[in-house]
Amino acid sequence: MQLLELDAIDLQLLAALQVDASEPNQQRAERCGISPATALRRVRRLEQLGLIERTVALLQPERLADALGHGLTVIVEVTLDMQTEEQLGAFERLAVAHPSVQQVYRVSPGPDFVLIVAVRDMPSYQILAQALFTQHRHVRHVKAYFSLKRSKFLPAQPLPGPQSREVGA
Repeated sequence: MQLLELDAIDLQLLAALQVDASEPNQQRAERCGISPATALRRVRRLEQLGLIERTVALLQPERLADALGHGLTVIVEVTLDMQTEEQLGAFERLAVAHPSVQQVYRVSPGPDFVLIVAVRDMPSYQILAQALFTQHRHVRHVKAYFSLKRSKFLPAQPLPGPQSREVGA
């Protein structure tokens, strides 16, 4: 795998994009001390290198609940009966493909997987549990934690340098 070289400007741009990717290029360029053309060219390069996976809108759950009702966020620990690459890969593919599963982590030690799940209500969680856990013959143990409150959500990756202070703001 080729090591990517990132300079301070690249890191500043990445940090700024993690805070607010909708910020106009002109403002982002000013913040980084470069011309708008340079900022645009560098961001495109970072995209081509695959460092920027995609740009999305982060929805505010409490405001969304005003319109749609509260959903459930569930943190689920899953342990399989066998930890072969074949069994781990099969369950991982199944979990990744389910639309209610937001995040999938293989972890160690402890359970084999930790899933972050968002569902509309408890019946929706029961349907997911049936599809992913009950019907999967190699799932040995499932432990679910139902979130009562989200105190922090920060999807930003840590970056070196002074710009990383901006990301946590």
